[in-house]
Parts: sequence; structure tokens; C-alpha cells
Amino acid sequence: MSLISEAPAGAVSDVSPWALAPDLPETLPALLRQAAQNQPQQPAIVDGDTTISYADLLQRSQAVARALIALGVQPGDRVALWAPNLHEWILAACGTHAAGAVLVPLNTRMKGGEAADILERSGTKVLFCIGDFLGQYYPVQLDGQRPAALEHIVVLRGGFQPSASHPNDLAWDDFLTAGAQVPPAQVEAREQALSADSTADLMFTSGTTGRPKGVMSAHGPTIRAFSTWGRVVGLQAGDRYLIVNPFFHSFGYKAGWVAAFIQGATVYPEQVFDADKVLARIANDRISFLPGPPTLFLTMLAHLRLKDFDISSLRVAVTGAATVPPVLITRMREELGISNVTTAYGLTECGGCATICDPGDSAETVASTCGRALPGTEVRCADEAGQSVPVGQPGEVLLRGYHVMQGYFDDAAATLEAIDAEGWLHTGDVGVLDERGYLRITDRLKDMFIVGGFNCYPAEIERLLADHPDIAQVAVVGVADERMGEVGCACVVRRAGSELTSEALVAWARAHMANYKVPRHVLWFDSFPVNASNKVLKRELAQTAAALLPQA
Repeated sequence: MSLISEAPAGAVSDVSPWALAPDLPETLPALLRQAAQNQPQQPAIVDGDTTISYADLLQRSQAVARALIALGVQPGDRVALWAPNLHEWILAACGTHAAGAVLVPLNTRMKGGEAADILERSGTKVLFCIGDFLGQYYPVQLDGQRPAALEHIVVLRGGFQPSASHPNDLAWDDFLTAGAQVPPAQVEAREQALSADSTADLMFTSGTTGRPKGVMSAHGPTIRAFSTWGRVVGLQAGDRYLIVNPFFHSFGYKAGWVAAFIQGATVYPEQVFDADKVLARIANDRISFLPGPPTLFLTMLAHLRLKDFDISSLRVAVTGAATVPPVLITRMREELGISNVTTAYGLTECGGCATICDPGDSAETVASTCGRALPGTEVRCADEAGQSVPVGQPGEVLLRGYHVMQGYFDDAAATLEAIDAEGWLHTGDVGVLDERGYLRITDRLKDMFIVGGFNCYPAEIERLLADHPDIAQVAVVGVADERMGEVGCACVVRRAGSELTSEALVAWARAHMANYKVPRHVLWFDSFPVNASNKVLKRELAQTAAALLPQA
């Protein structure tokens, strides 16, 4: 079965939120110019004491682009961002696009070695970076492993510490001053050279090979997809959008501030999720729009003083990125008072969104399905031979449409493996389509599991854990967790004579990888079960873990 989504039957196409919006700009810089022209005084960003109007957003983004040009950034060069949700993150990203460069977002939970690997392989020329954050100075993490191609680090906020070994690094204000001599016309020329097909970003997503792969996505598809996304979920001009989802992820970047700017909403960045702070911000700033993984809403619902906060302004919530229990949708509507609650499905390789539920769908539909395909997107479930399976039968989810990635950066072989000759993206997820064309994800062909909304790939975690001197063999599986949905369990065979403990291994892992990748459980084995080809039987390990960890 293959379905291409259109506006609902009987709907008037020019008013349905599922219809393609007219006069969409083709590039992200053009989107900013359009927003600044249509609503110059409307606040685009409110970040603490800083309020930036749409007109000011355009001007500040242009200043960033001029400064990047002054540093020698050429069209197509990669510019990375390694920082939490700040207004400077958005300014740096918009300036990168305006300079014709390609944005490379980095996960703030990455350790220095993980970040250095991506910076090296992407050939990043300039890195925008937070200074002091979560008890450490981020640029120092690259000491001894900084790629040669990385010419400048620009510290956005958090104190700039000059480095004698890297005299070309700059504080944010000094960086902006450096662009003052670049004529604005040079930025305009860079923007005019862009098209809908120009690469806008390079987002690294882990895979079964154990190393992150760079997904290349273009300007036009992002704008088209999240124009529809925003209108279907009910994002409106003037909405106050609290973005807790990290900007380095499609959920906080494309379904976040890009979607907000398309609709003319106001972005309220939040650096780290804290239930007290989020509830207070909803109450004090009269937040109306709040997407996030199920963990976010479960934590809010469990807050002991929930009733002390006036969250009546909250109108829309979008969840996903993990299994959603039906009762959660009902509780969000009834206990949090959110009238529009919906879910969506996507992956970085398709720009972040492929299917979505309508807010008018029942709680059961919103919780048990991922909705139907965006207009212009085809979805089908296929067997091992690539043939479509009947309605109601499971198969690998295949996607085809305008927002499928341009390919993996410098990896033609992986691109050919992911996208077949007919243009179908093979997601690795197993799903079922019902008679309405609604998709339900049932399993994964790959071993990936999701921790609080973050994709975790066992091969990558295993590669990192294998560096431990006391580990002879390691296999990582996902196990159920009441709060996070799933967490990692490391199945470990120690080296002879080792007395490595679970506590010591977890502590070592926390120092060498992003927190969400760190296994929450460790099980010790003398040997692993294998098949005739000596391949580890992970399904048996997962069953063992489930049996030994009843509270997981």
C-alpha cells in the first residue's frame, strides 16, 4: 500500500491547513526578509531581558553574515553551532544561512572527542560555541583534538577565555565588530545566489555503523514541510512558543524557531528542561504553544505543585519522538487543559517530519498512530523484497517526497543504501498503515532505542565503551523505563582479571559520551550467546535484560 497525502475529503483546499500555503519563500534568508516586512515590530524572540523584533532579527542576522564574510567564510562552507537554546544561537544560524554557508548543529551533550570528530569530517571552518555551561568551558574540550580546518571559535556567551595557541578565536561582540567593514550588498548577493535546492544544514545523526552520518537538507523543503506542520498543529501568528526541545535537533530547530518564524509567532528559548522553571515560564509569559517528548509532559503532570501555576494560556502541545501512552493524551487535554494535542513522526533524513495527526483526531488516534503523510509525501510499508504489504500488515516504513534528504555528506555508499533507485527512503522502522492512511510504528529493523526523545544507536555506544581498558566485549540493548520510555543496558564481558564494577563503568561512560547515551544498567556476562556465524544474538540479550531488570 502506498499513500500520498492530500487535503481531507470535503475540505476547501484554499483554507484547509493541509493545503500548500501560497507564496512561500524559497530560502530561509528570504523567509526572514518576508517576516521583517510583514510584521516588523512583532517580537520574534524573547530571551530573558532581551526582546528582538522581526525587523531587528533581520538586521542582527545580517550583521552575523557580514562578520562571517569578514572571516573568510565562502558559500557552501560549513559553520557549526555548539550551544544551548539562546537567542544568539538563532542569530548565528540565520547569519550562517544569509552568508550562503551550511549550518552544522552540534549536540551540547557531546564530549570533546565526539564534537571534534564531526567538526573534522564536516570540514567546519567556524564554530559558534557557548563558553561556561553546565560547569565547564566548552572550547577547552577541544584541546588537543581541534581539527586543523577549524580556523575560528566564536564564543557566544558565558565568558571568553583568550587562548595563546588559538589567537584567531573571538568573543561574540568582537566577532560582530569585525564585520562592520563588509558592505551589506555582499550579504544580499550571497542570499540571491541561494535557491530552494541549496543545502541549508548538515545535521549529524548516528547510525548502525557506529559513527554519526551527516544529513544534507535544503532550504525549500524545510520551509514547505514546516509551513504545513505549523498550520496543521495550530501554530498561529502571535503565539508564544516556549522551545525546550534543543535547537541542535530538528524538533527545536525546524519544528521550533523556523516554524515559528513562518507563522509569525514569538520564540521563548529555554536552555535546560526544569519542571519548576517551565511551569513558571508558562504562567509568567503566558505561553500558548509547547511541543516536547512525552517525558516533558509526564514530568509536568507529576509535579507536586502543578495546581499552583496558572497554565491556562497553554493551547497547543505536540509530542512524539517516543512511544505515547493513550492516557497521556487524555491527561494533557483534561489535567493540563491543552485543547490541541497531537503527535508526529519523522527522522532527520526526511527533514524531521513525515506524518502528523490532526488535533481533531481522537485521543486514541493521536496516541496510537503518528498520523498521515504531509501533503506531497508518499508513505508505504514494504516487505523484504520491497513490495508493499496490505493494509494492517507490518512492513518497513518507506518515504518518498520533496523533503527527503539530499544525501549523506561524503558518503555515497550510505546514501545509496538509504535511498533506493525509485527515490524511496528506507527508514529502518517497522510500521502499519490503516485504511485511513494513518501510520503506526510497531518496531525497528535496527537496534535503535529512544531515551527521553533522543535517538540512541547501540553500535555507536558500543564503539565508545569498547575503548575502556577492562572491557573485552560489550553489547548495548534498550530496555523499558517508566519515565524515559527506554534506557540503555550495557551487557559486558570483562577482560581477564578485571574487577570493573557497574558504578565505575557508568562513571567512565559519563565522562566520555553524551549523558543520554550512558547506559543506565550494566549486566555482566562470561560470554554472549551467538549464532552459527558468531554474531551476537542481541534479541536474547534483550530478553535476558528484561527478565533481570523487572523495574526497568
